[in-house]
Amino acid sequence: MNGVSQTSTTITADLNGDIKLLQITDTHLFADPEKDLLGIKTVKSYDAVVKHAHQYAGRCEAVLCTGDLSQDHSIQSYTYFSERIKSLKMPCYWLPGNHDMQSVMLPSLLQEGLAQSKQIVSEHWQIILLDSQVEGVPHGLLSESQLIFLTEKLQEYPNKHALISVHHHVLPVGAAWLDQHILKNNKQLRALIKPFTNVKAVLSGHVHQAFDMTKEGVRYLTSPSTCVQFKPKSYDFAVDTQAPGYRYLVLTKEGDIITQVERINANEFTTDENATGY
Repeated sequence: MNGVSQTSTTITADLNGDIKLLQITDTHLFADPEKDLLGIKTVKSYDAVVKHAHQYAGRCEAVLCTGDLSQDHSIQSYTYFSERIKSLKMPCYWLPGNHDMQSVMLPSLLQEGLAQSKQIVSEHWQIILLDSQVEGVPHGLLSESQLIFLTEKLQEYPNKHALISVHHHVLPVGAAWLDQHILKNNKQLRALIKPFTNVKAVLSGHVHQAFDMTKEGVRYLTSPSTCVQFKPKSYDFAVDTQAPGYRYLVLTKEGDIITQVERINANEFTTDENATGY
C-alpha cells in the first residue's frame, strides 16, 4: 500500500458558492480496445460514458475518478483513461482501486498531466481522496498513515464541509459476495469521522451499482461503473442489465448534496448475464 501524498489543490466555487462534480469510476480498461469484460468492451463503454458526460462540460468544477481505472495494468490502459477524461476539459482527481497497479498508474497518469492531488479545497468545502488498496486482494483497508492524513485534513479546515472519497464501499450494500470485499476497517473510519460534524458524505466506487444511505448524519454514496453493472441485493455473483453510467453531484454552499445517477442508452452495451465471476 502506498504512502500518503501531501499534494493539495484549490478549486473555485460557482457564483452560488456551490461545487459541481462528476464521479466516473471502475472503468476497467484494457490496452486492447476490442477486449471485453463479461461481454462489454470497456474502452468503448468508457468512451460512451464520457461522451454522455460532455453535457456537463463547462458546468462542473472537477471530475473524481474513484479507482479500478485499469483491468490489465498496462500503460496503454491508463493512457486511454487519461486521453478521454481530459476531453471533458475540467480537472481530474483520482485514486486507486484494488485492480490498479500503482507502480504503473502513478507515472502513467502524471505523464498525462493528471495531478496526484489528495486534498481539494474550495470556499466552503474540502474533498479528501484516500487510498484503500491492499495489494493483491479485492477488499480494502485504510492504513494508519491514511487515517492520520484524514484526521489532519479534517482538523485543518474545521469550518468547511467535507466530502471523503475512497474506492471501497464503507457500508454494506446488501450483496453478500460484494460485502466481503468491503473496506475492512470501516468501523474505525466511521468512529474517526464521527466527531467531525462537518463531514457530509463518503463517496465510493467498487460495487458497480448506485447506493445511497445516510448513517449517523453522514451520507454514503456509490455509483455505477462505466462498464459492467453488478446486481443489487444478490447473495452470489450476478450481473445487472442496467446500462453503464456515472454520478453528477452538487455540493452546496450550505453543506447539502444534490446528486443524480446518469446512464447511457440501455441498448448500447450488453453484459453476459451467464457470467459467474471475473
